[in-house]
Amino acid sequence: MRVDDLDDRTFTEIANRQLDDLAAIGLTWDEPAEWQTQHSDRYDAAIAGLSDRGLLYECYCSRKDIAQAPRAPHAPEGAYPGTCRDLTDAERSDRRAQLGRPPALRLRTEAGAELPAPPAVTYTVHDLLHGDYTGIVDDFVVRRGDGVPAYNLAVVVDDAAQDIDQVVRGDDLLPSSPRQAYLARLLGYPEPTYAHVALVLNEDGARLAKRDGAITLAEIGVERALAQIAESLGYTGGTVEQMLTQFKPGALPRHPWIYRPA
Repeated sequence: MRVDDLDDRTFTEIANRQLDDLAAIGLTWDEPAEWQTQHSDRYDAAIAGLSDRGLLYECYCSRKDIAQAPRAPHAPEGAYPGTCRDLTDAERSDRRAQLGRPPALRLRTEAGAELPAPPAVTYTVHDLLHGDYTGIVDDFVVRRGDGVPAYNLAVVVDDAAQDIDQVVRGDDLLPSSPRQAYLARLLGYPEPTYAHVALVLNEDGARLAKRDGAITLAEIGVERALAQIAESLGYTGGTVEQMLTQFKPGALPRHPWIYRPA
């Protein structure tokens, strides 16, 4: 069990409640939960290793700068356009002085045959439910300007440290898998097996979140929650153990399940 709390370091109480909720419905873990904020040494070591290999560079761009930057015709929407990739030492010094804060660090990807030039390559992962998935790997951030390790780096380093060999998560995260698998290869880690499953959505088709009707276990109770989990999978049985007897990875739903409060 791991709590990814780098982005939400002020919400320890909420994270502990979520751990309690998981235990209440019958999910268990072998060792004490790990918290990302307790393992900064892992991320620092990985970043230092990439830097020593010349695979990182400073980025001084704001989100607005990136959104307004011109892109090559083949560049996908949202991909980093490489603005800071090839700055001279003098230009970096000038940008650093103008920025007034520490720069972010980006990974220097190497161009593949599919694209004529950096800063983007393609990388293919195999997903148990979606098959081969090829995505763009641009020069993504590995450490933010505030010094916090970026999500894509932290989860890759943590998965390797915890010997995670299967990553099962919502299919909204499938597009991030090529980046993470590419980084894992650079760091010498084994690539995990991926399975991206359909999400639970609200009646408007939006992902359940605080602003879109998310609910808590306290609101619906353990028995009802387990019944709804079973329903979403097409299972019978009211416990995790009973559902496990019916579990077949290949039969997992390919389409979202709509949560209806009534």
